[in-house]
Amino acid sequence: MATATETTDQGRPRVVVSVGMSVDARVTLSRDRLLMDQDTGRIWASLWPAGSHALGDVRSSLIADLYRPQAVLEGSGSLVHDSAGPLTGLSMEIDEPAAELFTDFLPEEVVGRPGHEMWFTVVDSRGRVHWHTKSNGEYDALVLVARATPPEYLSYLRRERISYLVAGETRVDLAAALRRMRDRLGVTCVMSTAGGGLNGALLRAGLIDEIHLSVCPAAIGGRGTPTVFDGPELAHGESPTRLRLLTAQVETDGTLWLRYDVVHDGSSGP
Repeated sequence: MATATETTDQGRPRVVVSVGMSVDARVTLSRDRLLMDQDTGRIWASLWPAGSHALGDVRSSLIADLYRPQAVLEGSGSLVHDSAGPLTGLSMEIDEPAAELFTDFLPEEVVGRPGHEMWFTVVDSRGRVHWHTKSNGEYDALVLVARATPPEYLSYLRRERISYLVAGETRVDLAAALRRMRDRLGVTCVMSTAGGGLNGALLRAGLIDEIHLSVCPAAIGGRGTPTVFDGPELAHGESPTRLRLLTAQVETDGTLWLRYDVVHDGSSGP
């Protein structure tokens, strides 16, 4: 098992997926309802027994003790609705040359901020997220963008002093982005609390090393309701990702905590 100072043998940070789900693997109530919306968040929270919060704290503490993650990963779909396009109303005045905009932006006053410990990292190649909070306690915002991201959005991030890394052409290249997080920022472990779209992309790219699932005693159903791992179906010739169960904890209130190691090609099976 990796220690807190080890990255994976692929030369990228360790990626730990840590999410809560219903017994049918749904991670929200329907596709158009964000958990950050007040009503949806209230209903989602009501599905979890009171004691499950303590179990969540134990899960987070274990991940912190084992790997000390320096970044939390989310997709833009966790912050804005699917129908949202690129951010509008931005100034068309671009302060820097275009070539400069498409280079990493890591202002020293953010990277070296006293109290900084974690990056709240969002994949946003289309430039959809309007940032109201750039820094909160030990967290600072970090955006992963691509060369197709609107330059007006990159200029906006620079004016707001929001850090970003450029990886990929039309979309964010997740493997390259993770390597840049390691090389530029020293990140050795990333904890993904993202929705099904981003976690599904990480799964298909073979970028997940460990999975923690908290299961609430509720079923949601619904065709198209996001699950833990969404995205493209397996292509012909592709194999499902094999897992090795590490621990399973069953609570009397009906919640479960399942912890799996991902069996990468070349790893020994169970």
